[in-house]
Amino acid sequence: MTFTSPDFSSDYAVVNGLRMYYEIHGVGRPLVLIHGGGSTLESTFAQVIPLFAGNRQVIAVELQAHGRTADRDADLSFEQDADDAAALLTHLGIDQADVLGFSNGGTTALQMALRHPQMVRRLILASALARRDGMPDWFWGFMENASLQNMPQALQEAYLKVAPDPAGLQIMHDRDAFRMVHFRDIPTEKIQALQVPTLIINGDQDVVTPDHALWLQRQIPNSRLAILPGGHGEYLGEITTLKAGFRAEDLLAVRVVEMFLQGEG
Repeated sequence: MTFTSPDFSSDYAVVNGLRMYYEIHGVGRPLVLIHGGGSTLESTFAQVIPLFAGNRQVIAVELQAHGRTADRDADLSFEQDADDAAALLTHLGIDQADVLGFSNGGTTALQMALRHPQMVRRLILASALARRDGMPDWFWGFMENASLQNMPQALQEAYLKVAPDPAGLQIMHDRDAFRMVHFRDIPTEKIQALQVPTLIINGDQDVVTPDHALWLQRQIPNSRLAILPGGHGEYLGEITTLKAGFRAEDLLAVRVVEMFLQGEG
């Protein structure tokens, strides 16, 4: 369920020819949340939006072909998603924001910091991929043979709950799979030139390897690394990881992110 408060609003913005859905929760310094592949803003962030919105303005977006946002007649790219998110901030009159991206959204957030560094005050890369060797070998074979039937049911249901056209589910799946199959390493020299203060978060049982997270931390100047217990997105309460007895207030990642955004860690 989408968290709402007296400071909640939602709308669409036309950015780069795309009708993009976004939500705003809370007031204060802006924090942009960028969801994972095959996801909606709720399926990635429903558990943490109320926590972050307690003392800041959370701007949660849905990228091309995901959730309520339409598709465009073009393949997905992390670079285009980054440009779309930056254009949304310009549309909202926001010159600079903190940016947190998870999984594919983490790669998008990284591209946003590389392509629009003046717009990113602090960067949180959660299970983000920058190099193909950051995934186990089996992952790439799985993506080459990806099918909608193998997509987690919770993600399918989350999409169908909010999307205006159920047929878009197949489109989203195929565009995400195509992008991953054709993913290429981000040049190391570009990552090393990044000047935005950065927090890298990874699960110790993540599909993105902890070694890759450590490699990222060693390349990015002025960066920190947190390896947290759990699998892919478990530290954020991502929908496919929820277990009986889950309590959002116990999520260690929220405290780690807050300390980083406040300049304490």
